[in-house]
Amino acid sequence: MDKISRLNPLLEAIKSSPQRINKVFIQKDTKKKKIAEIIKLARAKHVPFLFAPKQTLDRIDRSHQGAVALIAPKEFSSLESMLSSTKVPFLVLLDGIEDPQNLGAIVRTSEGAGVDGIILPERRSVGLTNTVSLVSAGALEYIKVARVKNLARTVDVLKDQGVWLVGAEGGEKGLWHEFDYTLPVGLVFGSEGKGLRPLVRKKCDKILSIPLLGSITSLNVSVAASIFIYEVIRQRKKTENE
Repeated sequence: MDKISRLNPLLEAIKSSPQRINKVFIQKDTKKKKIAEIIKLARAKHVPFLFAPKQTLDRIDRSHQGAVALIAPKEFSSLESMLSSTKVPFLVLLDGIEDPQNLGAIVRTSEGAGVDGIILPERRSVGLTNTVSLVSAGALEYIKVARVKNLARTVDVLKDQGVWLVGAEGGEKGLWHEFDYTLPVGLVFGSEGKGLRPLVRKKCDKILSIPLLGSITSLNVSVAASIFIYEVIRQRKKTENE
């Protein structure tokens, strides 16, 4: 059983996935406005909750903000459901992201930008942990996430379905905006330390980079992902308005 101990993610979980919530523990005598919203919504969504002393909540998670939910793990989506939900897929593939803070930030950006789904490998990747949920600020409850056994083979499957794969990597390569993102596309980001694995990199249709003009030699992967993701949005919105 997973847990949610931050108020905003908890509120979003009740809104989007009430059936996953086993129980919400609410600290007695709390007067926070956000908790009043949680109680009201829990009643409306028939989510069980109870009032308990602070010590009870502390035993579940000492970092709580006055409420803690016990929740069933998020169900992974299928690749097929991501592809069938839109005519022009926009996917994010993460090749070995190990830091839950980075994954949570990418989830938040992806959901906010309307990405159709995030694809993770089963191995060499952080799972959908409580930290990922917290950093995503509730976005994890709304976005589709698939977990695949072999990311390189998944790249092949996507290419067969007409999806173009654009890998992000540092160095002297084409620039991040030098691609037609109005096409069906999957953005591929490598791990924090090693970047894209050689086979995944080889299978990408294009490798692009973000220029760095200062002294540092790399960007945080979640920052790089945000830049690429919103370039896709910029191009697609521009096309819609023409």
